[in-house]
Amino acid sequence: MRAQFRIRIRIAFGIIAFITLAVIVRLYFIQIVHGDEYAERADRQFASGGSGLFDRGSIFFTRKDGALISAATLSTGFLAAINPQTIRDPEAAYAAISAVSSSTLTHDAFLAAAAKKQQVYIEVAHHIGDDGGKRLAALGIPGVQVLKESWRYYPGGSLAAPSIGIVSYGSGDTLVGQTGIETTYDGTLSRSGDALYKNFFAELFSNVGNMLVNAKDIREGDLLTTIEPEVQTRLESDIAKVNGRYASKETGGIVMDPATGAIIAMASVPSYDANDLQNVDPARLGNPLVEHVYEFGSTMKPLTMAAALDAGVVTPETTYPDVGCITVDTKSICNWDLKGRGVIAMPQIIIQSLNVGAAWVATQLGKAKFHDYFTKYFGQKTGIDLPNEGHALLSNLSKPQQIGYDTAAYGQGIAVTPIQMMRALGAIANGGAMVKPHLVRAMRLNSGIDRAIDWSQTTPVFSKTAAQEVATMMTTLVDQKLENGKAMIPTMSVAGKTGTAQLTDGKGGYYTNRYFHSFFGFFPSYAPRFAILLYTNDPKGVEYASETLDSTFLDLVHYLIDYYGVPPDRNLSERASATASSNV
Repeated sequence: MRAQFRIRIRIAFGIIAFITLAVIVRLYFIQIVHGDEYAERADRQFASGGSGLFDRGSIFFTRKDGALISAATLSTGFLAAINPQTIRDPEAAYAAISAVSSSTLTHDAFLAAAAKKQQVYIEVAHHIGDDGGKRLAALGIPGVQVLKESWRYYPGGSLAAPSIGIVSYGSGDTLVGQTGIETTYDGTLSRSGDALYKNFFAELFSNVGNMLVNAKDIREGDLLTTIEPEVQTRLESDIAKVNGRYASKETGGIVMDPATGAIIAMASVPSYDANDLQNVDPARLGNPLVEHVYEFGSTMKPLTMAAALDAGVVTPETTYPDVGCITVDTKSICNWDLKGRGVIAMPQIIIQSLNVGAAWVATQLGKAKFHDYFTKYFGQKTGIDLPNEGHALLSNLSKPQQIGYDTAAYGQGIAVTPIQMMRALGAIANGGAMVKPHLVRAMRLNSGIDRAIDWSQTTPVFSKTAAQEVATMMTTLVDQKLENGKAMIPTMSVAGKTGTAQLTDGKGGYYTNRYFHSFFGFFPSYAPRFAILLYTNDPKGVEYASETLDSTFLDLVHYLIDYYGVPPDRNLSERASATASSNV
């Protein structure tokens, strides 16, 4: 009996201890973790409707040292509302409100609102600062209410705006993510309003051994992105200079870790300030790097070569007769300078960017195999965690004419999104496997626990040997041809390829004087840390991508080497051997 009594006493004490711990934990969350949120609710003592403040999870950039920088958060202040039934002096009320508000409320609109005597509550000004709101409240103007308010705020303004996205009203009166990460992870960022303390023990103790979550696993919390703010700032500055210098329609760029798919920076111009949407063209709110498709030109040639090497229809030593121009299905295909090179080996197709050579490789590969490889590259969406991803246009690869395959081999006649192009070309830097590009690396749950998102799935598309052989060709191009050999970095191997495509005229043909320029490269060539894709659409007064993007690419390479302290991968003695081995 005594033993049973002691057991019962111990069980009772255990239960009491557990309940005590739970109360302490809950008090900690109420007073410390969510203290500010409860304080905001208490401050809303002026409210008539009783609705809670707008609440939403934060989004963070991640610096190279792991420090978090706010990309999207909440700002708090006041709103002004009027009761038309009790307002006595609308003119005085308007003067007082407009003195503390930066809203676009006009005098006539205010008086029209004040005249709606059948209503008792109309919001007339938002986003009033703390000082202004307190001054307005202190005036005690009859019929004017000053209420606590919170709203979405983007500390970086335009920094990574198309990727971060915006929040606005959806159907009804609910604020939801409309573009970018704000949309994709709306379920994680949204707050129910009455769940400041929710599922704590479920989050803390469930799946303790599994610290990874699927991107579709919805939990309330904050988001930690892969975007490095300094690199993002540099990329945006660089592409803005290109866009301005050549009066391009659009310019964009991506910096990615080719081994993981983590997007370090992603930018396009023109862009917008996410805090000032009133002056933004709605057409700019999307992300062209994910949504728009383009014919990329010769940056496609490395993928054609990788497919042929992988299929075994050519080797780096294979030669072909380059005659400058050929006719396929009554259509003419020519090298960029209309000149033939004679009998040359495969590397020169990449190094000298020869359209005739790419078409010859496509013919050796055959229609069926060519279709299979390019469908693996571009037949599906990348799965990037951004909305409205576009589909590649590959219909020419389902037709019987050889011309469609030959032109696709050098990047004309098929159109893909920049993120698809980055993913496919990134396989050359990643041993033949395509990764899943992504911008969010982890969720920080309301419990304070960080859960990394599992992006480890890859798609093999060609062999590691084929990838390395193409990387060598692209490295030789940078060492020998890029800026006439002056681009070579003696201590760092860099692989690269330019692309110049004619723009379609919308009538089934192509302009002869309007172009889409692109550049893809990575470094170090045989153990890549970074892959870079740049493009500019319809630059004025220039013909070739080597004129618009070479220097920008090289500047980014040098910047990333310095910023991240990327160690050298070759010594000075290798420069002579690299120059000698031209594979002519």
